[in-house]
Amino acid sequence: MKRSVTLKENYEFRRLYQKGASAVDRCMVLYCRKNRLGRNRFGFTVSVKIGKAVTRNRARRRLREVCRLNVGALGQGYDIIVVARGRTVTASFAELNAAFLRLAGKLGLAGNGKAT
Repeated sequence: MKRSVTLKENYEFRRLYQKGASAVDRCMVLYCRKNRLGRNRFGFTVSVKIGKAVTRNRARRRLREVCRLNVGALGQGYDIIVVARGRTVTASFAELNAAFLRLAGKLGLAGNGKAT
């Protein structure tokens, strides 16, 4: 993903955690909030609890790929944070993909893009 479509700053993450809507699955947690940019921005969080650097980076790459493949199915104009959980490492790619789409649907991100 390009830098322009990623969340990098700490204050952006904190704002989403505090004021954004969230949905939880056993593989990941999704936070979202409407932005005024007209495009989606993604942020990824993988805790040290997940494992060492190689494991965390692999989990982050897998989550990034799930988002990249499904970006066309999402409504535009949202900041989205994807937080990895313990099962992110062991889950199959199909399972991660299904979990992402299910959570996006729960938050109203899929298609029409009406989230809280």
